[in-house]
Amino acid sequence: MQFKNNTKQRNTGIQGLRSFKDTLPKNVKKIINKKGHIYSETLNNWKFIVGNDLFKVCYPKTFKNSNRFGVSTLVIMVKRGHEVDIEYSKKDILNKMNNFFGYSVVEKLKFISFDHEQEITNLSNTDVKNVAISKYQDKIKDVKNEKIKKSLTELTKVFKRK
Repeated sequence: MQFKNNTKQRNTGIQGLRSFKDTLPKNVKKIINKKGHIYSETLNNWKFIVGNDLFKVCYPKTFKNSNRFGVSTLVIMVKRGHEVDIEYSKKDILNKMNNFFGYSVVEKLKFISFDHEQEITNLSNTDVKNVAISKYQDKIKDVKNEKIKKSLTELTKVFKRK
């Protein structure tokens, strides 16, 4: 059977099961694709990348992809007093991350120090409504499906905890 190229009927929808990615609104897809894969894989495998000793004193905060103006940067939060240890192992972390992904993912590491008591209290007092950043909250509120809206707030909770 031959299909006509210019029929509207064929392009309107997909029958059967659709992947979760296809059901998301375009705005939410942009957010997930922007930070998505590299940052989530880094979070999941952080203990493997840095080792047990450094895992206890630091965690990745954000990942910024490279563009015309800057290089790809991973921002790491470090407990106060352990900055020197992280600085000495900077090259090892870069090499392990790039070897883990198989190509040059991170070109620069940036460290931000914090007090460990402050970080623990902030994570335990997160409110369900104030989990996401305000600009993302507005986009999540625009989603009409309640199940997707609830799952997106749960997703932001998980990223806040890590």
